[in-house]
Amino acid sequence: MAKLSEQEVVTALAALAQIHRLKVFRQLVVSAPDGLYPGDLGRALDVMPNSLSFHLKELQRCGLVTQEREGRYLRYRADIGQMQSLLNYLLDQCCQGISCMDPVVANCNPQDSPIKIANRKKIPISS
Repeated sequence: MAKLSEQEVVTALAALAQIHRLKVFRQLVVSAPDGLYPGDLGRALDVMPNSLSFHLKELQRCGLVTQEREGRYLRYRADIGQMQSLLNYLLDQCCQGISCMDPVVANCNPQDSPIKIANRKKIPISS
């Protein structure tokens, strides 16, 4: 987990300070580690494709979202490591400068997680 610079933190927080981008990011976090295709994401959030594309690009630019090409499709995923780095930056040296908290660690790999795939929260995607 890389340590973020102040500029990287400001850029990530600025990206999340927009309601649609925050909703997109949260939906991708819920769908981790699988991610979502833009069509499914747009239907789940009722966001128009051109608007969704803009918001995904902004989240990619700050490193909070990754894009993977699967043939002719694109799959978007929340970058959990970058999210952890952002949270750790914000929580670093809380409690009057004393590092009193363990770093935030999210384990989204179903094989390593005690949470069974059947118990994972499913994302409602309307047709």
